Amino acid sequence: MGEQRYRWKGSELREQAAVIEGKQSPTKVLVNATYLHSYFREWVKGNIWIHGDRIVYAGERLPDRVDEACEIVDCRGYVLVPGYIEPHVHPFQLYNPHSFARYAAARGTTTLVNDNVFFLLHLNDDEALLFLQQMNALPTSVYWWCRFDGQTELEREDEQLSNARIKRWLDQETVLQGGELTSWPRLVSGDDIVLYWMQEAKRRRRKIEGHFPGASEKTLVKMALFGADGDHEAMTGKEVRTRLWHGYTVTLRHSSIRPDLPVLLEEMKALGIRHYDKCLLTTDGSPPSFYEGGVIDWLIRIAIEHGVPVIDAYAMATLNAARHYGIEHLHGSIATGRIAHINFLRSAHDPTPVQVLAKGEWVKRDGEAPIPWTAPAWEQFGIRPLSLLWELGWDDLQFSMPMGLRMENAVILKPYSVSIDTSRDRLGHDHDESFLVLLDRNGRWHVNTMLKGFSSALGGLASSYSNTGDLVLIGKHKEDMLLAFRRMKEIGGGLVLAENGEIVFELPLPLGGMMSALEMESLIDKEKEFIRLLRERGYRFEDPVYSLFFLQSTHLPYVRITQRGIYDVMHKTVLFPSIMR
Repeated sequence: MGEQRYRWKGSELREQAAVIEGKQSPTKVLVNATYLHSYFREWVKGNIWIHGDRIVYAGERLPDRVDEACEIVDCRGYVLVPGYIEPHVHPFQLYNPHSFARYAAARGTTTLVNDNVFFLLHLNDDEALLFLQQMNALPTSVYWWCRFDGQTELEREDEQLSNARIKRWLDQETVLQGGELTSWPRLVSGDDIVLYWMQEAKRRRRKIEGHFPGASEKTLVKMALFGADGDHEAMTGKEVRTRLWHGYTVTLRHSSIRPDLPVLLEEMKALGIRHYDKCLLTTDGSPPSFYEGGVIDWLIRIAIEHGVPVIDAYAMATLNAARHYGIEHLHGSIATGRIAHINFLRSAHDPTPVQVLAKGEWVKRDGEAPIPWTAPAWEQFGIRPLSLLWELGWDDLQFSMPMGLRMENAVILKPYSVSIDTSRDRLGHDHDESFLVLLDRNGRWHVNTMLKGFSSALGGLASSYSNTGDLVLIGKHKEDMLLAFRRMKEIGGGLVLAENGEIVFELPLPLGGMMSALEMESLIDKEKEFIRLLRERGYRFEDPVYSLFFLQSTHLPYVRITQRGIYDVMHKTVLFPSIMR
């Protein structure tokens, strides 16, 4: 698998220098530009020369040579800022890395730092790294992080998270950090494997991203000593302050299940925090419909509305993130040598761009629809529709477990004692308990229990979308659960709702059973329909997509349904093992 060794070849660097010498024309010149100078922290006027995908000059001069092929862009009426950076993306929340990158770019977020857990769990490394190479060809800049855990109890953890795999991922130039560290309790308890991987990441000059919700000051200090550089789990201004005090970079979150940014900013202000140099912004991989409000542009707007100085608000989304990840020489400012990611705004107080340059090419023009991008040939990376070579039968839908899972909110599950008769094929609509099944996607095992709080009137839901890509069935009626499963199997994976013997909703997820091939705009409409149907059937929390995804996630309390069985998170024990089929 061939890779270009340097960001720009020697011949390209010579061409760029020739532009400065007047021997060659740039490919674009932005004239009469009012732009943010990130280092002087002020708005300046000047001209910006772009050659290919790079800013070769930003200042008062105009180039000595301009050929007919050079595009001259008059920037009067616009304010220019660097392209935004989203430092914490989960690019498989029904959408896929390609569709999310395109959607984000049209809203000014031109650099993404992505989770790699899908690749670790579902692809071999040759396939995954080939995909990373393909993503490098996009107009946006796409970086990655390397997980040290799967966020759940895995059957084949030693194989899926081996030393060789972790090191190979950390060696990739586009992998900027290790983490997020959802397995930090293991580390604190003495797990030297995670500590070793952290040391290997630091040896390679990679950052370590924490995942420390509710962590005490003592825990935060220990994690900083182990090597943690940042964390995105502060939920109060006091928690932000503690992290900043101990040298963390704090990523302020505003997501579908934690829309915290307004509260964080107000509480930070009340605590006297006036400097934002160690603060970034993230949407933390929210489901599609959350992004109707924008991506990082939306968070900049919130920051400005809550009293953050305008230049600080833009810095949190640009320079601060670039500096934290060690990519400041490429990103975060409109300055000589940076990749030409530039947003054209109507006003500094309106961060949603009307025009966007990414790597020197237009991905959005004023008054025009975003330019389509060619979709990847997914199958060459091993990303195919789900193929289930086994059948589900009535024997798989037997429920006798005395303990079920009760939803406290969209993502927190507690155990409860099951008291209703679960031997029936249909449950009543006068309560909010449903059958719950987790099925191995290869058909080897299943875990059957009850789920309280998800719905009071759901016939059957089948989902191939889950933390591990195993299959989730939820419902009141076993016939509808079987029907939903069979339809999900027919379409190669997806979300399917069945009711009274009919399919009432389906969203195909042909990319590994986890991701849609739809563009974001269409996917948003489908997800909103899914949410509406679930709410009509009694779902009452913030985010059903995350409820499905986090059923297995052992970084959250208190019990989870996992590949190994019903798992007690607090005591790290399997309460009821999975059953072989």
